[in-house]
Amino acid sequence: MAVLQVEFTIEPFVEGRPGPHVTAAIDAARAAGAEVDVGPFGSACRVARADLPEILAAVGREAFAHGATHLSVHVSDESADAHRSDSTEGAR
Repeated sequence: MAVLQVEFTIEPFVEGRPGPHVTAAIDAARAAGAEVDVGPFGSACRVARADLPEILAAVGREAFAHGATHLSVHVSDESADAHRSDSTEGAR
């Protein structure tokens, strides 16, 4: 199963006081099945590739519905990183 690492930051940002635009988006990601880690400057979760569209849609929909002005998303393919590590170790 391909696992994707999704990181997102929702603005406006107020350190230590996430507003409803942040909490609603995190709740929506959790409702869609993601286990969200909330950090001081953003949130992250690992999701199956098939779940990515639903989770991104839920985060964006709820963030902007609750006052977000900006949403930054970074997605990386962890399975591709693991595959690269396996193939480079064999080259040694």
